[in-house]
Order: sequence, then structure tokens, then C-alpha cells
Amino acid sequence: MSENNGLAPLYEALCRHAAKSAARLHIPGHKQGRGLPGELLDMDAGTLFSFDLTELPGLDDLHNPREAIARAQELAAELYGADRTFFLVNGTSAGIQALVAAAAGQGKVIVSRNAHRSVLGGMIISGADPVYVVPDVIPSFGIDCGVPAWKVSRALEEHPEAAAVLAVRPNFYGVAGDLAGLIKAVHAAGRPLLVDEAHGAHLRFHPELPPDAMREGADASVQSTHKLGGSLTQSSMLHLRGGLIDAGRVAGALRLLQTTSPSYLLMASLDLARRQMAVLGKSLLERAVVLAREARERLSLIEGLRVLGVEDLPGDSVRLDPTKLVVSVRGLGLTGFQVNRLLAEKYNVYVEMADFSNIVAFVSIGTTREDCLMLVDALAEIAAADKLPGGFALPEAPAGFKKRMRPRDAWFSRTESVPLPEAGGRICAETVAVYPPGIPALNPGEEITPEVLEYLLAVRKLELPCQGPSDPSLKSVRVVVE
Repeated sequence: MSENNGLAPLYEALCRHAAKSAARLHIPGHKQGRGLPGELLDMDAGTLFSFDLTELPGLDDLHNPREAIARAQELAAELYGADRTFFLVNGTSAGIQALVAAAAGQGKVIVSRNAHRSVLGGMIISGADPVYVVPDVIPSFGIDCGVPAWKVSRALEEHPEAAAVLAVRPNFYGVAGDLAGLIKAVHAAGRPLLVDEAHGAHLRFHPELPPDAMREGADASVQSTHKLGGSLTQSSMLHLRGGLIDAGRVAGALRLLQTTSPSYLLMASLDLARRQMAVLGKSLLERAVVLAREARERLSLIEGLRVLGVEDLPGDSVRLDPTKLVVSVRGLGLTGFQVNRLLAEKYNVYVEMADFSNIVAFVSIGTTREDCLMLVDALAEIAAADKLPGGFALPEAPAGFKKRMRPRDAWFSRTESVPLPEAGGRICAETVAVYPPGIPALNPGEEITPEVLEYLLAVRKLELPCQGPSDPSLKSVRVVVE
């Protein structure tokens, strides 16, 4: 045996990180236990591990629930205003993929262009044919603010055979688009609206937050309870409402996509998180809202920073989740990536994400005032340091795209890697997305047009980080062999 096999590098890295006195402004929402339901937090190791069980008599079966799991799901449906709720142990991704497979099958589905990669996975699994609609963008921050209802109405008129519409709300930045308008447009066509509500598990429980999808009348939503609802990572919920989606087909898709060895620890955390939000949700979120408001006010006084606020939103129908702090650092002459690295390495402050222009910090039920103060103080010190000249410009993302194959067909085709400059006119076999705005420039099955190629070459020159491609440096790209 190699001497190296005496090491446990991941475990050791987790131990080092857990020992830090860090500001934790990221998911999961419980912030290393501070926001967990008390029953989980109070368990000693022996009790906790004794819950790591399998489908024994009296413990029910996730894939055929009749007893405890069934009752826990019923209580969740009641709380969230759904007709039926499914516990997810493979994350929101499995729920999104199940919805796409069940509601769209191999038919057309109208999809927001900024959809999570799990939606692409669902289309590859099912063979669905996407009709993309592009969300509007907030220019001053370079982030999307949802697809307006008129774009979805036009897509439904042009593609009346579409089986469903899938929207993202709220997005990663806490911007919640016009869901009421979308529902009206989609239901007028007799189609179901599916909502990727990964960042909305907390919305129902405080009046200052945007209304959640079930309250607004959506037909289905999938929420990452672990992100902002207080459960353990990888645990989520799928909610159904009304009769436009066959619950039996969704259950069947979940049996295909979820593990046959579901974690009872994850399911128990969903059950307890639901109870905690039912009993204490408003007070826990009141604290988070107040902390976020205080941090927002302090950050807005720092020269060179700009904090996303309601005044930046287009119209009254677009809402903002105030617990998401989106801070533009363009005025510092630094990128969001540089500031993110400085926060972690120099100040022991960890935020959820960064893009070229912004950092994004999550204030949740597990966040402390000290977390927020550490963020404000660190950004104030960074802003006071010598700055680089500001005013840099990002290359403008192409407005259109040209689909030549379904994602599934491109994914299963024979592919090859070619140098990016030689890829013009070829059919892309992977996703290429640049943040901001996080809207893919390419998805599998789309032609690499001259406009897209010019944009990606500019992105490569600036060394902007990309999500999706097998070669993130964009020296090459995978294309279909025709």
C-alpha cells in the first residue's frame, strides 16, 4: 500500500475549513449548523449515525410512500400550498429533470435561456426539444431579471404544440421576475408552468420577500430546501398544484432518476426543516431580513461599491429578495473574481459566488451579525486600498442563437475537440456560458455562428471564466462530427 493511502485529503480539508473563524455568507442556509432545526443540532454522533438506515418496517419507502414519509410529504404540501409534494435526495436537479421528462417528454418545451444545467440534463434524458426565450438584463449589473410575459406569449403563439413552459425564479442574484404575468400567459394557452425555484424555499415565510411559485399559482416548482430552508445539502422538495401535470408521471420519473438508497438523514432533515419553518420561519427570516438591510445600508456608503436594489429593477412586476446582497465592484477597478479571492484569502470571508463584475452574499436563517460585519469591514478595507482604473467593458454577448439539433441528439452524436478559431459553422456538443450574464452563448445542438465565435474569442482573450465547456480556457470546443 502506498504511504499516501494513509491520508484522507478531503476529510482533512473539511477539518481545516471548519476550524476557521470565518464569515459564512453562502449555502447551505443553516451555515454549518447554526440554522439547523434544534433536533438535528442537539444530536450526538451516536444518535445521528443511528439514523443512517434503510427501508425497514415502519420507516416507509421513498419510492412507494405509505406511512411516515407519505405523512411528512403531506405536511410539506399543506405548508407550501401544494396538492402534492415529493422529497428529493438527489437535489433540485433530479426534480427539474423529472418535471421536464414528465411534462414535456419528447415534445417541445419553452425554456428560459438562463436555465440551470439540470434542465439541459432533463432534455437530454427525455429528448425534449427546447424553444429558448431570452431573459431581460439589468445593464448596470449585467445580470438577468427574468423573461417578460410577452416573450413567452409570442413563443406559445409560434409554437402552439409546446407541452410546457419552464421559468427560473428567483435567479441566483435574488431577482424574481414577473411570475404572475407568466402564469397568466401560460395558462391562457392551456399549458403548465414549471418553476425552477431552487433559491426560493424561504420566500413563503416573510412578507418582505417575493411571493413563492405555489402562492402565485404555478403548476410545479422545485425548491432547494438546503440552500435557504434549513435542511442538509442535497435535500430538496418538488411541489405540484392543479391538474395540468400528471403526478403519477412525475413519481415515475423520480423513481428512474433518484437513488434507490435514499438517505434517511436527508429526508429527516427535510421533515424537521419543514416543521421549523412552519413554527419559526417568520421570526427566523425577520432576523435575516434585518441583518441584510443593515449590511446593505453600510455597503451602500462605501465609495466604489454599488449594491443591487429595488431602484435598479425594471418596473413594479419584478421583485428582489433582500436577503441576497449583490455588490458590483466595477468602481474599484477590480473584478468580482479578484474581490472574492481577496475576501477568502485575506479576510476569511466566504461569499456564495462571484462573476466578472459582482460578488453575491447570502444572508440566511443561519447568518450572524458578525458574518455581515466582517463582510462590510473587509469590503471597506479593499475599497480604501489603491484601485486600478475603472470603466472596463465586457464583450457584448450575442443576442441570437441557431439551433440545428436537439440537445439529446447532439449529446449522443460522435464528437471531436477542435481549436476554437476553427469551430465556426460547426454544431456545438456542449454548453458554453460566461458570467455575467450567465446566459449560455451555446448549448448542445447549436451552430457556432460568426457572432458567437467572435464573442467567444473575445472572452478567451480576456480569460473570463466559463461554465460548461470541457476546456474552460476555450482553446478548444467540442463539436458534432458531421
